[in-house]
Amino acid sequence: MNLTEWARAQRMSPHTAYRWFRNGTLPVPAQRVGPRTILVDIDAATAPGAIGGLGLYARVSSHDQNNDLERQFARLSQWAAKAGHHVVRVEAETASGMNGARSKATRLLADPAVTTVVVEHRDRLGLLNVELVEAALSAHGRRLVVLDEGEVEDDLVRDMVEVLTSFCARLYGRRSAKNRARKALEAAEHG
Repeated sequence: MNLTEWARAQRMSPHTAYRWFRNGTLPVPAQRVGPRTILVDIDAATAPGAIGGLGLYARVSSHDQNNDLERQFARLSQWAAKAGHHVVRVEAETASGMNGARSKATRLLADPAVTTVVVEHRDRLGLLNVELVEAALSAHGRRLVVLDEGEVEDDLVRDMVEVLTSFCARLYGRRSAKNRARKALEAAEHG
């Protein structure tokens, strides 16, 4: 399949797909076969060792974090390619993690072809109630894979972070809530 056709099937810009190909972060195998032609190897992506239905999701809160968005996507793509998984949808967006007004996350979660949602960190999918999303996915035979689980291991600490994030969002605005919650926790640990 031609790279442009693949990009349009993923509902993304062909320019973005080409940039990912050029940077080596395209989540599916592809090769240049002519000066202006790049073919995506669909057969290699569905090889016997691969699992189907992988959806990659990356998110940042503001436009000044676009470098972090590219870094997240690169890690997700490298993980999927190294493991030989079949990627059916890729979504990356700039939006707040405090509310559900994220069209690309909604589109990814609503896609029945996506059986496994992959994020770099748990808070990329949402700052609050990610466990509810996991339960809903599980009820439909789907799952969430978090590549870096090392953020917060203790459930009580995770709950405190969610409560502080919620309070800070109301007091200081949604954008800086997580940073302020993290600083409050650090102050509590050292104080």
